[in-house]
Amino acid sequence: MSDLRISEAFLYMDYLRMSECIQISFAVCRIGIYTCFRALCCKGPPPARPEYDLVCIGLTGSGKTSLLSKLCSESPDSVVSTTGFSIKAVPFQNAILNVKELGGADNIRKYWSRYYQGSQGVIFVLDSASSEDDLETARNELHSALQHPQLCTLPFLILANHQDKPAARSVQEVKKYFELEPLARGKRWILQPCSLDDMEALKDSFSQLINLLEDHEAVRM
Repeated sequence: MSDLRISEAFLYMDYLRMSECIQISFAVCRIGIYTCFRALCCKGPPPARPEYDLVCIGLTGSGKTSLLSKLCSESPDSVVSTTGFSIKAVPFQNAILNVKELGGADNIRKYWSRYYQGSQGVIFVLDSASSEDDLETARNELHSALQHPQLCTLPFLILANHQDKPAARSVQEVKKYFELEPLARGKRWILQPCSLDDMEALKDSFSQLINLLEDHEAVRM
């Protein structure tokens, strides 16, 4: 075979090898693109966050509305004290809390129990810097709520609000004054200090409540 024919044969073999490499590269690219497409577009919607229905109670001035509005990223200028009741959907990363906030005035508190039905958890907000008389009233209302048949087995979050005020009582003082240890024995409950100035602590309190709600629902099921 002449040198020319041998050279042509080698060139043809190189061409075949190059063509094969190009085809393999295109195949790999197609597989990669398809895999990315499946990952991005065919994953389906993320699982729905669980929702819990809560009731939020406390005396007028305890700060219930302000705390819930802050958690919902609402403007503080739009906060108006609740006179009857209001409902807010408070979103968290792992759950949505549908909070029914009840007004805390004297003429409304006697109707609180009418709104307890269907609750899966309870939030009680107290003004830790309030007068002795108001603190005594808050104590009586909390005891009444914790002993109510529709609430007595539910997870409780007690927020000692206004910790940023000089007259604020510590969590230990609140626990002792409200006699929480004997009152809440056998219940799932949390007592946490809070203020509008410390949103991280407030969010952490609600995260702990969500954990209690998840555990409570798991036991029920």
